[in-house]
Amino acid sequence: MKNSIKIERARHNFTQGDLAEKVGVSRQTINSIETKKYIPSTVLALKIAKVFQIPFEELFQLEDDD
Repeated sequence: MKNSIKIERARHNFTQGDLAEKVGVSRQTINSIETKKYIPSTVLALKIAKVFQIPFEELFQLEDDD
């Protein structure tokens, strides 16, 4: 699953730690999601999209091998 979290963080001037604090996870979790080592739960993905005030579908996209 692709995501544009890193791009959105840059737009909002958030560090991984800032975003992690806003959604209640560790900085390492945000890093793992950004590097596609971890696929977030639906609830976490929706929380992240809500922080950036964009639709979930704009933040996460399925890849052909998903």
